[in-house]
Amino acid sequence: MSDKRSDAWQTAMTVLQEAQPPFIPAGAHAMTIVIEYPAGDPGAPPHRHPGPAFGVVLEGEMLFELEGEAPRVVKAGEAFWEPGGDVIHYSDGNARDDGPVRFTVTMLCEPGKPMVALVDDDELAARGDRRVR
Repeated sequence: MSDKRSDAWQTAMTVLQEAQPPFIPAGAHAMTIVIEYPAGDPGAPPHRHPGPAFGVVLEGEMLFELEGEAPRVVKAGEAFWEPGGDVIHYSDGNARDDGPVRFTVTMLCEPGKPMVALVDDDELAARGDRRVR
């Protein structure tokens, strides 16, 4: 076994994004998950997360839409984040119909709250003016 050490670590890191989350819930813990949707899948219905979430698309393209922001496509190798809390996450679906999308998300979880809380149709209608089309 060699005692030679590599210097590669000094240039191995690439910053994909930096963000300042608006809050981190007291007593929060982190959870990292991988999500994979088949071709053309719309993803989760409109929902919220109790704390901020940070992710990277690993394969394919994701249609990403948050309340107050225009929908956008996040491609493989690109990062995304959301503040969590009261903000509605409208879309995390597959933007393509010719292959899967796979992404990883690290979420800060508030104790005692579900990681994903679906938003009902009445609330979606009441907050319709906050959605950017």
